[in-house]
Amino acid sequence: MRSTPLILIVDDNAANLDILRTRLANHGYEILAATDGEEALRIAREERPDLVLLDVMMPKMDGTEVCRRLKGDPSFPFIPIIMVTAKSDARDIIAGLEAGADEYLTKPVDQPALVARVKSMLRIKALHDMSQEQAARLEAQAQQLAEWNQRLEERVAAQLAELRRVAHLKQFFSPQLVEYIVSGGGDNVMESHRREITGVFCDLRGFTAFAETAEPEEVMRVLREYHDAVGPLTFEFEATLEHIAGDGLTAFFNDPRPCPDPAARAVRMALAQRQAVDALIGIWRKRGYELGFGVGIALGYATLGQIGFSGRFHYGAIGSVLNLASRLCDKARSGQILISQRVYAEVEDLVEVEPLGELMLRGFSKPVTAFNVVRLKAEQPEAVE
Repeated sequence: MRSTPLILIVDDNAANLDILRTRLANHGYEILAATDGEEALRIAREERPDLVLLDVMMPKMDGTEVCRRLKGDPSFPFIPIIMVTAKSDARDIIAGLEAGADEYLTKPVDQPALVARVKSMLRIKALHDMSQEQAARLEAQAQQLAEWNQRLEERVAAQLAELRRVAHLKQFFSPQLVEYIVSGGGDNVMESHRREITGVFCDLRGFTAFAETAEPEEVMRVLREYHDAVGPLTFEFEATLEHIAGDGLTAFFNDPRPCPDPAARAVRMALAQRQAVDALIGIWRKRGYELGFGVGIALGYATLGQIGFSGRFHYGAIGSVLNLASRLCDKARSGQILISQRVYAEVEDLVEVEPLGELMLRGFSKPVTAFNVVRLKAEQPEAVE
């Protein structure tokens, strides 16, 4: 409601109109006037007054019909209507109230009573408008809360999806690589692609014979100790873990995140793993287990990406490079790290090697030149900075 209420007075009698206008204007109200029903409808719909004083008997359209139309218009706001008329019959009063009138005064109008009724209706109007404003604010707040809840649900869903994605990626990649991928550096990493990689395959010498004779609990204990030793080093050197099967572990470098020295990283990791397993071999020997450790490393192109089926995917590489690493590992005696010719070309300034000449490897039609990595050259540090 306006700070200064606006009242529409409707009466076809000019004298009555002037009396009501003067009386109410003296109380500080703004006044609009109409002299017939049609004009009253037009002004009411255009100006939306805070109160209507409505005569019943008027030309063109009587006050009862005007009241009925205004109250029956769903787009018209709540505006109190006081019927002011000389018709005092009960049936007329009932007709006016049924048409939607909020008050009914008969002529001649008692002026103090009129002013009191006007004040009363304006208080009702003010309370109604206040409740409507509060309801509108509550509705807006509820809508805003619903939007916030929706955004929160979307964020939670996105975060859960991201957590699931991170957990999935952590099965294959080091924490550094996972951070790289989720930060946007490898959005399409799981899609099939081709890249040159350095593959590493390592396993335990004598494990098959050990597993055939040892108790299952002993086998599981050895595997747990072995994996705890070599697994963290895979992530420390930022390798991608391709596969673990019993004592066999396959990893590769230069994918999904390219690195400038994949062959060197692979050799450094293998040396660190050999050192870690050497400590275990001494413990295992005291328990009566004759186990050793061998590694094969090869360099070449492979096709990489997600392999598997819904519910059981892994990130893998397909190509002869991993086969070569596996076959070199098969040939390695305990403590040996066998590398291919291409790997040696990349690391000859880094390590001291023992040439092994050409080896016939299962699955390869031609002999493969191989080298055994003895140690890092004296000036080279043995760990990644």
